[in-house]
Amino acid sequence: QVQLVESGGGLVQAGGSLRLSCAASGRTFGRYAMGWFRQAPEKEREIVAAIDWAGGRRYFADFVKGRFTISRDNAKNTVYLQMNSLKPEDTAVYYCAAAERQVLTSGYAYWGQGTQVTVSS
Repeated sequence: QVQLVESGGGLVQAGGSLRLSCAASGRTFGRYAMGWFRQAPEKEREIVAAIDWAGGRRYFADFVKGRFTISRDNAKNTVYLQMNSLKPEDTAVYYCAAAERQVLTSGYAYWGQGTQVTVSS
C-alpha cells in the first residue's frame, strides 16, 4: 500500500506556471505507475497525465499536450506535474494516484487528497 500527499497548488494568472508534487510513502514507490487527475466543479474526474514505473512511458490528455510535463524521482518517492501556459479551464482539484499495473490510463487504486489549482483570467 502507498500513501500519497500532493502539494504545490495555488492561484496563478492565465499564462503562468505551477509545479505540483506528489510525495509517496513506502519503499515500493518505484513499482507503481503514477498518474495525475483533475476534477473541476460539477465535472467528472479526468486523467491529465501518467508515467510508468521507470519513467520510460508517458501519457498526456490531449488538452494538456505541449503545456504539461510529468516526471518522477524514485529516489525521492515523488512524482511531479509541471504545468505551463495555464488556462482558466485548468482550474480544478488535482489528484495524484498510483497503480500497480503499468497501463497508465486505468487501474489506479491509491489516491491522494488533492490540491486546488485556480487559474485567473
